[in-house]
Amino acid sequence: MSAERIEHLIGRVVLKDRAAFIDLYDQTSAKLFGVCLRILKNRAEAEEAVQEVFVKVWNNADRYKSGGFSPISWMVAIARNHSIDRLRKRRGNHVEIDEAVQIPDSGPGPEEQLIASDTGRRISLCLQELPEDRANAVRGAYLEGYSYAELAERHSVPLNTMKTWLRRSLLALRDCLGGGKMEEV
Repeated sequence: MSAERIEHLIGRVVLKDRAAFIDLYDQTSAKLFGVCLRILKNRAEAEEAVQEVFVKVWNNADRYKSGGFSPISWMVAIARNHSIDRLRKRRGNHVEIDEAVQIPDSGPGPEEQLIASDTGRRISLCLQELPEDRANAVRGAYLEGYSYAELAERHSVPLNTMKTWLRRSLLALRDCLGGGKMEEV
């Protein structure tokens, strides 16, 4: 799911849109569960923590600032901090807390944000140079997570054609991002 889509859903959650909240949960809960499980090392506790994280997202969606960290990084930070708080409530488990604190925050720093925004702009410009169907296939595969088979069906082309489209499009994007002129795809 794209960052824009997650931002849109968070914006709808601010308005207490339950359908958007369910969609947000469906799209992001697996990743947040992974974060909680990695820290808590207990499946049942991680499942409970994810539910509590989503309560926090529901209650604090208005605190997300578009244009700052990516929305998934914001949600991962909530999950990480909540899981660490749960560890702190455990008695006599100081080692686990110290280990959890060592897990790096997945949010980018200021320099990384600047580089990412410039790179994202350059990628968008390069995608505009691809034929529209090829650009949509690249977005579908690498930003939305569609399989080759799903994309082939969506674009009504054979599977091998879709694989060729994606391979050639990635080569063209690489050339474009490297400063070279895009070759015909």
